[in-house]
Order: sequence, then C-alpha cells, then structure tokens
Amino acid sequence: MFLVALSFAYFAKALSGSYMKSTITQLERRFDIPSYLIGVIDGSFEVGNLLVIAFVSYFGAKLHRPKIIAVGCVLMSIGTFIIALPHFIIGRYQYETSVRWVVNSTLNPSPCPVGSPADLAQDRKLSHVPATGCEGDSNLSMWIYVLLGNVLRGIGETPVQPLGISYIDDFSSEENAALYVGCVQTISVVGPVFGYLLGSLCAKIYVDIGFVKMETITITPLDARWVGAWWLGYLIAGVITLLSAIPFWFLPRSLHIPGAQGSEKCTPEQTSFIKDPHSGKHKYPADQNTTFIEMAKDFIPSLRTLLGNPVYLIYLCVSIIQLNSLIGMVTYKPKYIEQHFRQSASKANFLMGVINIPAVALGMFSGGLLMKRLKLNIMGAARFAFGTSLIGYILSLFFFAMSCENAKVAGVTLPYISLDSISYDKHSVFAACNSDCFCSASDWDPVCGENGITYVSPCLAGCASSSGSGKNTVFSSCSCVGVAGNSTASTGQCPEKDDCDRMFQYFLALSVITSFIISLGGTPGYMFLIRCIKPQLKSLALGFHAMATRTLAGIPAPIYFGAIIDTTCLKWGQKRCGGLGACRIYNTTAYRIAYLGLTLSLRSISFIICIPGFILLSRQLRKEERNAVHGALANGGTELEALRKEEFVVSNSDQSQQTADNSTDRETRL
Repeated sequence: MFLVALSFAYFAKALSGSYMKSTITQLERRFDIPSYLIGVIDGSFEVGNLLVIAFVSYFGAKLHRPKIIAVGCVLMSIGTFIIALPHFIIGRYQYETSVRWVVNSTLNPSPCPVGSPADLAQDRKLSHVPATGCEGDSNLSMWIYVLLGNVLRGIGETPVQPLGISYIDDFSSEENAALYVGCVQTISVVGPVFGYLLGSLCAKIYVDIGFVKMETITITPLDARWVGAWWLGYLIAGVITLLSAIPFWFLPRSLHIPGAQGSEKCTPEQTSFIKDPHSGKHKYPADQNTTFIEMAKDFIPSLRTLLGNPVYLIYLCVSIIQLNSLIGMVTYKPKYIEQHFRQSASKANFLMGVINIPAVALGMFSGGLLMKRLKLNIMGAARFAFGTSLIGYILSLFFFAMSCENAKVAGVTLPYISLDSISYDKHSVFAACNSDCFCSASDWDPVCGENGITYVSPCLAGCASSSGSGKNTVFSSCSCVGVAGNSTASTGQCPEKDDCDRMFQYFLALSVITSFIISLGGTPGYMFLIRCIKPQLKSLALGFHAMATRTLAGIPAPIYFGAIIDTTCLKWGQKRCGGLGACRIYNTTAYRIAYLGLTLSLRSISFIICIPGFILLSRQLRKEERNAVHGALANGGTELEALRKEEFVVSNSDQSQQTADNSTDRETRL
C-alpha cells in the first residue's frame, strides 16, 4: 500500500513538474520575459527544496515519515494553485497586431500610414518609449506569483523522495528493494507523459478562452505570439497533487520487516565495503521517541562521516555535472523543437510526452530489472551506469548533423536587397520599398508574401491596403513583395518548404534511442548511491545528494542555459510599456551549437571525473574486503575465548545446580 501511495505521489509531483517545463514558452510570451528569467522561475523550485531538505531528510527519518510526506503533498498543491493565480488577476492578453476584426472590411485602416520624413525619424527614435497608461500595467510583477508558487512546490516536494525511498528500503526484503525503487521511479517517469500531454492540450486552447470571442483572435498556435491556456493545467495538477496526500495520513509509522535480519540487515556488498559495519543499526529507530536535541547533536558527526566517504563525494560530483547537462537539456528541449524544427508548442509537448518520456520510463524499469537479474554488486552497478551514459553520449553527437535552415524573414535573416541567401549580419528592417510608410521597427506582426518571404509586419512589407478580417485578412499593393509593387501578403509566417520535416523524424528517432540507453543506468546508479553508505546514514545521504544536486544543478542550469539561448535571439518582442519582451525568432544554427554544445561539454567533464572514481572505488573495495576477512577471524577467536572462559567459570561454580539443558546450550554456543 505504501508503494502504491508513494508511486501516486511521485506521479503527481512529476506531472506538475513536467507541466511547468511544457509551459516555458507560454509564460515567456504571457509575461514578456526572456529565457533566463524563465530559468530563474524554474530554478525557484529547487530553492524551495534547498531551504528544508537537509533537515527534512535527517529529522524526518526519525519521525512519522508517511504523515510528513502527506503534509508535503498538501503544500505542493497549494503552490501549484498559486502559480495559476496571476491569470485571474492580470488583464486580458494583448498581442501586437495591425489586423483588426471588423464586420465591414471596407473600414480596414491602411497598414502603411503615410508620414513625413521628420515623423518617421521621430517615431524610430521613440520606438522604445513606454506607451501611455502603463502605470497600472501589472505584467512586470505578475511572474513573481509564479516564482513564489514554485518555491512552495519545492518545499512540499522535499520529503517525498528521501523519506519515501528510505522507508521502502528499510521495510522491504533486500532482493526486492531494487525492483521496488525501479517501480517507483518508473511511475515517476510516467507522470511527465501526462504532464506533457496536458501541456499539449492546454497549449492548443487560447489563454483567454471563455472571456473573448475566438473568431476575433487573429493568430494561430504556430505564431510566435500565441499563448495557450497555461493556467488551466496548473489547476488540474493542483487537484491531483492534493488527492495524492490522502493515503499517507492512514499509513503506519513503521512496518513489519520480512526475514529474520530485521533492521540490522546488511548486504554482502555493504559488509565488504562500508566502514564500521557493526554500527548498522539505527541509533534512533523509527518506533522510538527521541528529543530534538538528541537528534541535533548527532547531525554534525553523521554529516562528517558521510562526507568522509570519498566514493560518495566522487559520485556526488559526477551527479552534479551530469544533472546540469540533463536539466538544461530537458528544460529547453520543447523550445528547441519549436524554434529549430518550426513546430507548435502543442505538438512539441505532445511528442515529448508520447515518444520521448515512455522511452525513459522503459529504460529505468529495464535497468532495475537487469540489476535484479544480473545481481550487480556496487562495482557492477557503477560500470553499468557509466557504460550506458557513454553510449548515449556518443549517439548524441549525431544531433549536430540534424539541422534545419532558418526561416526567411526580410530584414532579420535576409537583407531586403538580396532575398536569396540567408545571412545573420545586422540587417535593417527599413528599405527603399517601405520608406514612405510610417512603420515601427519594434513590432512583430509577420505576414507571408507571395514570394515565400516573411516580412516583420504588413507596414514593413510596404502593403498599402487590406481586405477581409481576422485570420483571413489579405494585404495588397505590397511594394516590398513584388517588383511591380502590386503583390499580396497573408497573415502569419510563411511555411518553409525544405526537408525539415524529414530531419525532424530522424531527430525524434535518435532522441528516443539515446533517452532509452541513458536511462538504463538510472536505477543501478541510484542503487549504487544507497548501497555505498552505512544503513543509518541512508536518509541523510539521499537528502544531501538531492540538496547538492539541486543547489549546484537544478538552480543554475536553467538560468545559464536560458541566458546562453537568449544570446542567439535575432528579433526581440517589445513590451507595451517599453523594454524587451520575449524573443520572436532565433538564429537556429547558433541555438543548436549553443544548446547541444553546452549539454555534451558538461557530460564530457563528468566522464573525466569518473576515471579516478573507479580507481578509488576498486581500491576501497579491496581494502574493505581484506579488513572484513581479518575482522571476522579476530572476532571469531575472541568469541571462542570468551565462551571457554565462561565454561571454566561455570564448571568451577556449583556443579550440582547445572542441568543437562545448560550443558547442551553451551555445547551449541561453542
């Protein structure tokens, strides 16, 4: 029952966590913020963890673990509801557009307002001046609610992993522990499947659904200005997380331990590896009441013992670097699919959930099953995890070859004077063909010309008139589109006609294969972490590992990945009240090199650190094996001598009081 309850809690937290990842581009556009700020919001979850994880992991192991997990789930749900709160406070979403929804199409204003040269120069100078009526605009501060809600989610998630895993390992038989952990982690990977699917569904729905008439919306989900109903998924995730707390209130503090070994069980690997194996018993068992001061006094010595284990420290360093690579990659993978392969946010999330995540789940479960079948010891688990990671790394190098050409946008990726070849030099959106128009350089309202080139706005395409309304608006007499100056343009970016769709299929196939291979080593690697330390330090080791990886990987990785991605932006959106908003179009070549290069560089560093780690581990295993053999011989001789002395004392005492039963008992003990 605990396994089922913990699996559901893992599912709930994984669903809300992956849904957060799936809404990254939606939040960027809704709050007009760059990628590095999204990284700050994403990393705030780890900040919440960091605030309490060491204490929850250590003291929670000595208290009622199921109830502490239940409290955590309630806090997670409250945090998820707070994230959705800004939608109900903030005003309606307003995007930059020159297209209007009007019943009488003859009233359409001209996309190319005529102005004097002085007016044009003045407008271009004042393009960054805030619009009037901005004093009451609360977009700038609304993302703070998302950040605070995510911090609370992080605090609530803290006890689930260290207390849940240690509870399973404490009260399950040794041969089943790896399989149980594999099951829980597999369920935790199934959660993101539904998280990304929920993200896909909500990304299709317009953000203000129910509050605006959908026929008045002039953009589609493929548009860089589109914002889906991001808030809806957080409400659903919050309810599911709240339900996951219920079973833990009814579970006992401790369970009957199968087998005769009880809480002092110790695997052959631990016997030969762990220092001071005789102290394998919990100093403060779960069913024993202890004071806070007693537990606090033991905290520093326990932490010193844990950090004095060199193998644990090496594993910690490798984990931190690998997780920097993994977290940065996963956080911005949907965005990478959207920008590089020109897919909608809905489709990117759908493919992540249906294709990529199940491969990870299958890999983690298979890894746990293989570890049970092969009966891997500590060294075997380490080699297995390293081998799968190395194979995945080699395959990932092929992602560099899977490239798509950048979108052809006049004045951004193409100069107006030569619309044939893509160039990333600094171009001007103003040209002779639109010099008579009173245009703003900061707007992003793309139209597709007859010539297959996208223009930043109808005004910058030199269009003099328009007909129709909404998504069906057609702009005519566009001087920049055709030589004769009488060509037309339609709303939205031009669909590209290269082989990007085929390349995208190759990308998905390779992504599935690498995800499966790398995740094969997930469960053996995790069991290595549990087995390389003394049993009574299990909760503390798991908690400290989680704290260190979240502090040095979970918090900084999304921020610096986002900051590096921001450097590849070619065209920034403009906030209504001035300042840069969300990026509208990226240099996809630079994006690919920065995103994949950073990911694989971090993995390379982790492999280098693994080399001394393996040398240290093998030496430590040989040393502990020798100590165990000598210790067993010494302990055996001491016990035999003690029993002989006892026999001598008893025999010299009152012989008449001895019975045959006592004699038999002494013979058995000898």
